[in-house]
Amino acid sequence: MPDQSLPEVRTPEAPPSPGSSPEGFTRRRLLGTAGATGLVLGAVGAAGGYAAAPAQATPLSSIGAGKAMFHVKHQPGITQGLQARGHLIAFDLAAGAGRKEAAALLRRWSETARRLMAGEAAPHDDTDIARDAGPSSLTVTFGFGHSFFARTGLEKQRPVALDPLPDFSSDQLDKSRSNGDLWVQIGADDALVAFHALRAIQKDAGSAAKVRWQMNGFNRTPGATAHPMTARNLMGQVDGTRNPKPAESDFERRIFVPESGTKDPTWMANGSYAVVRRIRMLLDDWEKLSTGAQEQVIGRRKADGAPLTGGDETTEMDLEKTDANGDLVVPLNAHARITRPDQNGGAAMLRRPFSFHDGIDPDGTPDAGLLFVCWQADPLRGFVTVQRKLDRGDALSAFVRHESSGLYAVPGGAAEGGYVGQALLEG
Repeated sequence: MPDQSLPEVRTPEAPPSPGSSPEGFTRRRLLGTAGATGLVLGAVGAAGGYAAAPAQATPLSSIGAGKAMFHVKHQPGITQGLQARGHLIAFDLAAGAGRKEAAALLRRWSETARRLMAGEAAPHDDTDIARDAGPSSLTVTFGFGHSFFARTGLEKQRPVALDPLPDFSSDQLDKSRSNGDLWVQIGADDALVAFHALRAIQKDAGSAAKVRWQMNGFNRTPGATAHPMTARNLMGQVDGTRNPKPAESDFERRIFVPESGTKDPTWMANGSYAVVRRIRMLLDDWEKLSTGAQEQVIGRRKADGAPLTGGDETTEMDLEKTDANGDLVVPLNAHARITRPDQNGGAAMLRRPFSFHDGIDPDGTPDAGLLFVCWQADPLRGFVTVQRKLDRGDALSAFVRHESSGLYAVPGGAAEGGYVGQALLEG
């Protein structure tokens, strides 16, 4: 779980309720941003249910009104901040289904995603699960796995970057919950809105594809903290301090495939590569450690995420600082030291994970951890480089177990009137 932060918090504001004061509205807007981070794509929606609200209706809250746009340069669900509820689902094309069926499926999925992200009903047989709710910042993201290209006769269009990930020492992978021809990421700030999208996507698959695996995740709900802050994971750690930020000059180069001058096929222009890992946290073992011992494992203070060398969360870590005994303040195997880009040849990825909890095992052990999702223009230079370094001696490795894995090519956003992957499937 590399120590990198998400972009600055910016959650869309809602129209004030009748009779509300400007001061009250400002405070609501501030509270609505807490616990979420990222860029807002698109306009704020104020529709109730599946139709425009009548003039006398009470506007939606800031959470329900948040709206991300579907037809954008980069697919939604990448640069937006952490969302309160998430679903990850992988599909395999059905026997006999090929390029034609895949194109029709992506066309259906894209139209469904566009409508649901706008707060509208699904195109066919809507379930009414999300009725009365606004868009709630819903995002739906689509990607292609390594096996998709052989199934559709498009092997020559398969990116070299989709070569299978190498084995790592912390891997205990369940192949039935890994990979897949197609991958869909769903996120929203309302659980019913997210589930509504999941159900619609599953129904749209019809006879063209069947579910390979599906996972559910969550993050802190916007407004749950007194001020915007980096999220915490289930270990209680501030998680994501050094994530690359869109304002940085090299952000696009690190995270997205350029339109030219790259070894990637042209259909991947403005796209990105997603690495997905189900990382189980061995919480019983972790929670036996004292707070001080946990901080030594991470290299940061648990209370506020500041480096052990002092300052606040954003203070640069002093890797050479020693204590009175001459020992390094940040241990050589501390997670935050090992994952730093300057310790990995500049390797960086945009982390956008969800926590998960899938119940309690018969022995009382929680099945919980992180649905790790990271984005990069080159997974070999991003995830693989960092994970190899972690494999060689990360103190956190004793407390986590990688149980499933996937790598997906996520093309750029769909053009108006088009669908995701059109340049690949119709090229």
